[in-house]
Amino acid sequence: MPFNVLIRDRPPASPASPPVAQRGLLAVMCACVVLVVGMVASINLAVPMLAASALHPSASTLVWIVDTYVIFFACLVIPGGAAGDRFGRKGVLLTGLLLFAVGALLSAIAPNVAVLLVSRAITGVGAAAVLPNTLAILLHAVPAERKAATIAVWASMTGIGGVVGNVGGGAVLSGGSWRWLFVAAVPISVVLAGLVGRIAPVSPRHDRRLDLPGAVLFVAASVALLLGIVQGPESGWGSALVVGGFACAAVLFVVWTVVELKVEHPLLDPRLFRVPALRSACLGMTAVFFGMFALFYVNASFLQYGKGFSVLRTGLGIIPLTIPVMLGARHVGRFAQRIGLDATIALAFVFVGGGLLGLSTSDAQTPYVEYAAWLVTTGIGVTLALPTLSGAIAGSLPHAQAGVGAGLQATTREFGSALGVAVISTVLTARFVDALPADIRAGHDPHTVAQALATASAERANDVVTAFISGADLGLRMVGVTELILGGLVVLQSLLSRRGHARRQ
Repeated sequence: MPFNVLIRDRPPASPASPPVAQRGLLAVMCACVVLVVGMVASINLAVPMLAASALHPSASTLVWIVDTYVIFFACLVIPGGAAGDRFGRKGVLLTGLLLFAVGALLSAIAPNVAVLLVSRAITGVGAAAVLPNTLAILLHAVPAERKAATIAVWASMTGIGGVVGNVGGGAVLSGGSWRWLFVAAVPISVVLAGLVGRIAPVSPRHDRRLDLPGAVLFVAASVALLLGIVQGPESGWGSALVVGGFACAAVLFVVWTVVELKVEHPLLDPRLFRVPALRSACLGMTAVFFGMFALFYVNASFLQYGKGFSVLRTGLGIIPLTIPVMLGARHVGRFAQRIGLDATIALAFVFVGGGLLGLSTSDAQTPYVEYAAWLVTTGIGVTLALPTLSGAIAGSLPHAQAGVGAGLQATTREFGSALGVAVISTVLTARFVDALPADIRAGHDPHTVAQALATASAERANDVVTAFISGADLGLRMVGVTELILGGLVVLQSLLSRRGHARRQ
């Protein structure tokens, strides 16, 4: 059934519609972006609450609670945009917001982990329908001379969404239950759906077939890859589950590639990655979000367990990371023109990797001012990287494929986020278990701080926290080194592509 049966079609809005109406539409579309991106960040704050809850999740289950939403979001954002083109962007956006509300409501009342994971998947599907269609609706509604400014404002919402997710999530979670985070999302989604139904224009449809086999294979391959990464510490790296996960991921990604090469309208054409500049920019975008969300995952627990922060102070505690983004993003273009694209990207990864390595030296006695300084350092790298890499992705494709470029950016961002959470949690858990006192480890085999604290005496609580900090430090150190290595590969690939292009001319 077409998605647009949910609404009464109205004539498309004229590009010459009043500026006030355009600003109202921009505000609503940006609020939708903040909602779905904010959910990616805010759930990290709830990890300690979830770990101590009646659900009794294992360390790997905690990661799945965070990553299930992100991986469905990442893998389906391109099909979400294609569905909008085919069935109507307004209708698909409305459907996405309602799915998001349903998933959040089911998450809030979930009686067990299985229901919570399914609910998180539903919410992720909704988010994937929301994000690409907000931009598509805006670009249809505004005149040509305002499109560039509109794209810039819309893109900035992905960063602001992270801030709002942390601060707003911290405020909501101060109510004392992780369930409140999902409860709060329900009325917001419903109100935004009402506003979208009232003011969003109906845009033309395009009769383009959806690549459902490609979407299913991409999701399955990504889940299998995360299964191998996440389950390693608990099941053992040589276990059938972990080895099978990696093997299935490899096979499914190969099958996905073969299918995509044969279909008329692929989800994501693998041939695009023959373009070296696009390949390096996508790797760079994935790497930046890999580091950012690894940090978000550890920061939330470090500040609560290690520093004794309340959940609200923890949400506020990440703000120094965003200061460079808010103050410096508009100047990055001129800076890159002055020192060059490759130098800007290299500098970005030096700051991101260096900042994460600096954060890895923090412990319970580290003053927050010092911790915040390393957050600012990381934020400078993020500020330099995001607009530069976004421009590189867009510039690597012809104008007719601008939609593909936008989908690639969203996919690489969210996929990198999911991998970052999975990898750092795996390293953290393995180190945490190894660093626990032998009597606690042997008697109860805990894999989360909450499990260890529940079995340790009050006198041994500091030993548990120390073991956690040891795991967090190792995780951040490994992610920081990975950022520097990946940054070097991105710059090397970019340099080689430029030299090859110069030789061909």
